Amino acid sequence: MRPLMIGIAGGSGSGKTTLVNRLAEQFGQDVTVLTHASYYTPRPDLTDEERDAVNYDHPASFDTDALIADLEALREGRTVQVPVYDYAIQDRLEETRTVHPTKIILVEGMLLFENKALRSLFDIRLFVDTDDDVRLLRRLLRDTKERGRTLDEAAERYLSTVKPMHRQFVEPSKRYADLILPEGGESGAGLLLLIQRMAYHIENGDIVDRQ
Repeated sequence: MRPLMIGIAGGSGSGKTTLVNRLAEQFGQDVTVLTHASYYTPRPDLTDEERDAVNYDHPASFDTDALIADLEALREGRTVQVPVYDYAIQDRLEETRTVHPTKIILVEGMLLFENKALRSLFDIRLFVDTDDDVRLLRRLLRDTKERGRTLDEAAERYLSTVKPMHRQFVEPSKRYADLILPEGGESGAGLLLLIQRMAYHIENGDIVDRQ
């Protein structure tokens, strides 16, 4: 059975991870999860200050070619070694995560649909559409509680890179989505349709290639 590949995009703090976790919990071992953030370009030669100055919300910050190669391998039934990214040091670790192909591959990332070659791999493209003020609040809370930044540091990063990159790259990519889910899609018809489609694929294994 060829995996059903689902890309879940949306702005920082939109609720992508919450949605992915819910789907992964519901479908268990039939689902494999990858994140675009695991493929941030490694920067071992940079100092901490230099890494902190990198614009991590720009497409050039990702090794997207490596993600594409891994997704193609998973689609062909091959196991891959996925990078492990550490937000505390803003770089990859030496270790990798072994990922096996499953019936459904969920891929999460804010810039998944910005890259034509990458978005063409997805059988279903979802965009999680959340108001800017809600995303900002979630981002500030996450950066201060989970990533060790001060409120001033988190706010400055949001204004200098997150917000302008969202307008330039993330928001325009919404037009490539097959389905737009509001506020993380925690309920509603869109989420129900997605769950039904995933369940059908797990049971029947049908797939329709994109033209």
